[in-house]
Amino acid sequence: MPTRDTADDDSASSQDGERRRKELLEQTPGKGERPTAKPITPDAPDEFGLVQVWWGDGKGKTTAAMGMGMRAAGNGFRVHMVQFMKGGASSVEAVRGEYNAIAALPGFSYENLGHYGWHGMADGSDEADHEREAKAGLERTMALIEAAAEASLEEPLALDGEPEDGVHMLILDEILYAVDQGLLAPADVLQCIETKPPALELVLTGSHSEPTYLLEAADLVTQVNKQRHPIDDGQRARRGTEY
Repeated sequence: MPTRDTADDDSASSQDGERRRKELLEQTPGKGERPTAKPITPDAPDEFGLVQVWWGDGKGKTTAAMGMGMRAAGNGFRVHMVQFMKGGASSVEAVRGEYNAIAALPGFSYENLGHYGWHGMADGSDEADHEREAKAGLERTMALIEAAAEASLEEPLALDGEPEDGVHMLILDEILYAVDQGLLAPADVLQCIETKPPALELVLTGSHSEPTYLLEAADLVTQVNKQRHPIDDGQRARRGTEY
């Protein structure tokens, strides 16, 4: 049993700790208060219209793009993601976790238009299928860009509307990898940039090689470098982190 003096000391120490904690919280921008989430309602961005490029041999390019998509959707902006060549490994399930999360988030939609596999891998697919479906994905992308050009992107868009009605942010996931593999040409990607309306935020991901053809056309270029990856030690894709 602690003596009264010991108990008093413990109580005083606890009070000092709590007082110090409150003093530190008062110095933070939020004063220690947890921000309260608001319902997502349609809104329009004030400063969208940039071209972002995420490339490199590190993990996280698609993750970063989807994170921005989630943030935009959380502000009530309309977001759509077109995926080229996503999936195909035997360790990855067809329905990825991000698809379920996107489906539950208002204003965010996606479609997988490239071949559901990786070009150049022995996954049983015909390589000609990859090129044909990558071209179809590009045609779909151009149609969405044209639709965005006809929409009023300075105004809120219906969160449950079709992407053909216009979007504020368009994510082209793995399109740069399709260029790496010769399924699309650099000029195809540049055409997407040149024809996009000024208010459309365009996010491009993929490519282990530097997309030098985009360096002048893009506003933001981020290289994601790998320093270490568990796959090099035989770790297969894990549900909840890789898919």
